[in-house]
Amino acid sequence: MMAPSISHTAMDDVYGLALGVMFISIGLNILHFSGMVTGGVAGIALLLSWFIDKPIGILFIVTNIPFMFFSWWKMGSAFTFKTLMVNVALMAASLIIPDLLKIDYIHPLFSSLVGGTIIGMGILCLARHNASVGGTGVITLWGQKVYGVNAGKTQMMLDVVVFLIALVKVPGNLLLWSILSAVAMNAMLLRWHKPGRYSGA
Repeated sequence: MMAPSISHTAMDDVYGLALGVMFISIGLNILHFSGMVTGGVAGIALLLSWFIDKPIGILFIVTNIPFMFFSWWKMGSAFTFKTLMVNVALMAASLIIPDLLKIDYIHPLFSSLVGGTIIGMGILCLARHNASVGGTGVITLWGQKVYGVNAGKTQMMLDVVVFLIALVKVPGNLLLWSILSAVAMNAMLLRWHKPGRYSGA
């Protein structure tokens, strides 16, 4: 018999969302240092950084604008408000972290696996507190909520599109490492974010 769900308190949400932002911003910084992209809206923002010389956080929030309208329409105001707050926090963190975390060298295998996994953990933190990083994450969580389609599987399909576009600019060796980072990121969702496993609201 499944135990009844216990709603999160406001403090639970604040802590969970803060952890999610911390994980994602550190993971993005690791991948950005290595010149990699990854899946989802994070990958789109990293890919845009190859073309546009702006802070990754600015590109992240600008990329998310059209997805916020979809979020409001399909996921509701509470989810969208939390997601918007997460985006603002990520933008701020992305501007601060490069001054707090200085990296001289990082092996691409470590960067792809650890960077991708940390981002995936951050996305999982957000999802369990009714928020997301926005972008394709909104679509995958909506698909899981409404149709029961695993968010990780949907995310992987959308990531294929991001990597096909990345072929235009990202060198082949970095693209291969980037794909590995996306696999590491989505493995977190495939393994741990399943319908019915976690019912806290």
